[in-house]
Amino acid sequence: LFLDGSDAVELPIKFIPQYAGCYHCQILLKSSRDIRVYVIKCVVNTDQAEAEIEFRTPAYQAVIQDIPISNISSQDWKLEAILEGQGFYGPPLINVGLGETALYPLMFKPVAEC
Repeated sequence: LFLDGSDAVELPIKFIPQYAGCYHCQILLKSSRDIRVYVIKCVVNTDQAEAEIEFRTPAYQAVIQDIPISNISSQDWKLEAILEGQGFYGPPLINVGLGETALYPLMFKPVAEC
């Protein structure tokens, strides 16, 4: 909010979601000279966790690990995979429907002993 074109006023909002998902809200601000409606969309993700996968396979032989991706949000997901590192392969896109768990097939195919 700006008053007199230069001063800013903070509007603190506390948001405590129970679940991951997309939350919509409207804030109505009224004064004797003005009415404003602000639309807010909050996207809540679950806690991020780190994972480690170790692949062991003879050189030139591929190994595939299916990685589960669970969508507990309120909408379908269309995810893009960006793989880094030599010898890793997988589909560039994966769709995970609302309330579903999809398996992402990550393949490692070494071209030399490493």
